[in-house]
Amino acid sequence: VQLQASGGGLVQAGGSLRLSCAASGLIFNRYTMSWFRQAPGKEREFVAVIAGNGRSTIKYAESVKGRFTISRDNAKNTVSLQMNNLKPEDTAVYYCAGDRNVIVGLMATSKEYDYWGQGTQVTVSS
Repeated sequence: VQLQASGGGLVQAGGSLRLSCAASGLIFNRYTMSWFRQAPGKEREFVAVIAGNGRSTIKYAESVKGRFTISRDNAKNTVSLQMNNLKPEDTAVYYCAGDRNVIVGLMATSKEYDYWGQGTQVTVSS
């Protein structure tokens, strides 16, 4: 299984970015896919998750609700994160993660995911 994240960059506060994660080597529609982020000196934190296996579950961290939207395209084996109204505190390395066997109640827990992308840097200037 390989996950390849892209789309990061430098943007001013209030701007937008769209991250993408391309997956290969797996039956994508069976996998729960998520985004986490890690800022310098901080622990990795949950951002958003979208369930697999036809389930409709989508969850967001409180800090990004109403600004970020996660989506998936099972035909293209991709998961995306549309980030609007970005804030300086959104600055971090963003990672996509996936796993086939994630319990609904633990979707925001990084240890539940076996497969991780390499990360893409998002920098928001004030």
